[in-house]
Amino acid sequence: MKASSRRALTRGLRTAIASVAVGLIVGSGVALAGSAGVSSSAMADSSSAITVAARDQDVTIDTAPLPDLEVTVSQTKDLLAQGVAISWTGGKKSGAPTSQTGGSDFLQIMQCWGDDPENPGQPDRTTCQYGGFGTPGARRSSQTLDETTVAPEDAQWTSPKSGPFNPAYTSVPFRSSTGKTIAAVSDRVRDESVDPGNTEFFTKYTTNEVPWAGSATNGTGSVNFFLQTDIQAPGLGCGRPSTAADGAVTGQSCWLVVIPRGTADPGEQAIVKSGLDFEAWKHRLAVKLDFLPTGVHCPLGTTERQLAGSEFAADAMRSWQPALCGKQGGSTYTLIAQAESDAVTAANQDANAPLALTTRAVDGDPAADKLVYAPVAVSGLSIAFSIDRAPRAAGDVPADAVERSRLPLTDMKLTPRLVAKMLSFSYVDSLPDGADKSHIGYHSPADAGPNARNLTRDPEFLAINDPEWAYQSIVAASVGDALVPFGRSDGARAVWDYVMSDEKARAFLDGQPDEWGMKVNPWASTNAAINPSGTGLTLPRDDFPRPDPIERAAADPSNTSSTVNLVAYRPYTSSFDGSGVRVLQGDGQILGGWDPVATPPRFSKQTRRVPGDRAVVGITDTAAAAKYTVYTAALLNPAGQYVVSTTESMTAATAAMTVTSQSQVYAFDPASERAKGAPGAYPLTLPVYAASRVDSTQQDRRTAYADFIDYAATAGQVVGTAEGQLPAGYAPIPEGWRDAALVAAESIRSGKRAATAVGGGTTGATSISSSGSGYSGSTSSLAASSVDPASVAGNPAATGEVAGVLTGKPTPDDPKNGAIAAAVPAAIGSGFACSLALPLMTRLRRRFL
Repeated sequence: MKASSRRALTRGLRTAIASVAVGLIVGSGVALAGSAGVSSSAMADSSSAITVAARDQDVTIDTAPLPDLEVTVSQTKDLLAQGVAISWTGGKKSGAPTSQTGGSDFLQIMQCWGDDPENPGQPDRTTCQYGGFGTPGARRSSQTLDETTVAPEDAQWTSPKSGPFNPAYTSVPFRSSTGKTIAAVSDRVRDESVDPGNTEFFTKYTTNEVPWAGSATNGTGSVNFFLQTDIQAPGLGCGRPSTAADGAVTGQSCWLVVIPRGTADPGEQAIVKSGLDFEAWKHRLAVKLDFLPTGVHCPLGTTERQLAGSEFAADAMRSWQPALCGKQGGSTYTLIAQAESDAVTAANQDANAPLALTTRAVDGDPAADKLVYAPVAVSGLSIAFSIDRAPRAAGDVPADAVERSRLPLTDMKLTPRLVAKMLSFSYVDSLPDGADKSHIGYHSPADAGPNARNLTRDPEFLAINDPEWAYQSIVAASVGDALVPFGRSDGARAVWDYVMSDEKARAFLDGQPDEWGMKVNPWASTNAAINPSGTGLTLPRDDFPRPDPIERAAADPSNTSSTVNLVAYRPYTSSFDGSGVRVLQGDGQILGGWDPVATPPRFSKQTRRVPGDRAVVGITDTAAAAKYTVYTAALLNPAGQYVVSTTESMTAATAAMTVTSQSQVYAFDPASERAKGAPGAYPLTLPVYAASRVDSTQQDRRTAYADFIDYAATAGQVVGTAEGQLPAGYAPIPEGWRDAALVAAESIRSGKRAATAVGGGTTGATSISSSGSGYSGSTSSLAASSVDPASVAGNPAATGEVAGVLTGKPTPDDPKNGAIAAAVPAAIGSGFACSLALPLMTRLRRRFL
């Protein structure tokens, strides 16, 4: 064995032992986060957290740029397409990148898939997704006139210089997991037709690399990193399933690589060369990542059962699926994402329709509701953000605030009125540049009017948030509004319910200015007297409208497609999950320039902002916020407290829920006395119900749906990252809800609706085991069918509790005109173009499983 290999193996053993110890220590000390006060980064499960140190992994530590560096990765096992939190100590105060240099004393982070055959137990740099942005110090290639600075390890990938104006060119090839290699240099000859950072495997739009991650003055820092699987990055292949001889399916593992960069590359006065050059690469820190297998892996011949409705159950279903289809007689469950109201309406009208997943009951007369509702999850919505510090260049900015430039802001508080301002496009930056914005009081930079440019400039926002926000100069359309999904959903309704439950928010939308003079965009006003359409906007509602018909003149007078309306300027996302991943990646969906030579001519999309320069806000679901480890805002709740979404705060909200007009369904009513008396409750908590009629003539179908509910309400409520468990971002359902779910499941299985409607209380002592299901959530063998549903603890049918009514005033009908009618085709076209340019993220399909 080579001496270098022996040293590498020794280092690997030491690192593995230290990592296991750290993982055990971190895992044993995990505590649930507090529920009130400030925003938080929704952290992944830390039981597999690992810390690695430069002194353990770098055999050339004497020349290391950051010899005291220690890096912690929050999760390294049971991974999927998600975020992980990466934090570190032992760095040095970082210098910001420029158009000529990569910065100084910073980190670069990337994902790699292969092992180095010359250095067992370490990553191969030819398998790293790196160089997509093509910025100084972060390209896949390097150039130098001094060939003596080219390391011998790089000679095979270097074309020699051919004169004083033709430098030596080094480019590490990319060897994809599919077997194809992209090489700009072969046999020491450069192929100028190959752009190594813009390939079929990754581009500046799809790469997940972090070209610059900076440290504060004390040498600490953190960044949330998006892990991609073979679905988002086939060239990496992480999680690609393989089947062993015994039938076990595993996912391909990968590497997380962190490269510390100093102040100058060899032979240079600054950081300008590639991080893959050996002189930089040799100081890397690497962490092995174990991925769950991608896709659905159920026995051949397993019957497929369709579920329809809420995406809020999608992450839980991905985890539950292997346990559900793996048991004897199990089924494969496929979730068809659609508006919850459509799913429950179809289920109520047709006994053989797919099992509906919803947070609300069927609209209309409760007496006409034929469904049985089983609570299966506690989810919710989060307002996520990725905003990095950008201190003003002049003024009374403290020195310590300047020192933290480009580091992430992590705490945010929001009121219902601030949410209303974003969703009503009342901030100046939320409307297209170059368009007439006089209707919101903006005429020119010199005559800007009372409306703030964006959320971070709003005096209301600054009055309730940390003083450091006031030192920032943050400009982006993506902090003038919030990324939201297209279409109807219970989630949109919940957000508007939250807004309209607040007196100040209702008054603002009605046309009353806030204390600083800011007024609602009149096109989004609920007041018909000031809405130019002559009809006020109806709120609450189950979508996020773009009511302002504002347009920016066509960039190409001969092509009307170059006209920019509100939907084209601020596109929708595909889902709440899609909003979350874009916040993680700093992708505010900013419109680029008009490209007249494209086929067809179209607007481009700006490259996403990287850590240090991010500015985006989006509404996502709590499971996605946890999965993508994004920072989330603390929301003002009805009890007057600012609360973030945590297990405790969502559980507290569940305890404060009241029964709706449908006696089986609970909801968090912000206007109720229970909500006002729950200071720890998170106000955008949502229950998820499985709903079905019991009179289907298909016994196997009823049994399959009952089995799903049985598992979801019992074993599926165990929190963890392993398959079959409840992922982070959900709160376990209360015991009384479990009992109610099992009663509902037995009703579906037997085909006999319980004499008394089953409710979903927040407490309960009755232990119930569903007979014949194979899943027991208790130590009792009492059959669900033998229990009087009215006796189940917390059953609203027994308590007679009635939910309060929102205090918002009735509003007029929707306006008959606005941008949405004309803009939807343009938005769909724009979204399709972006989808062709961006085959990344979760690739959220209508079928989640």
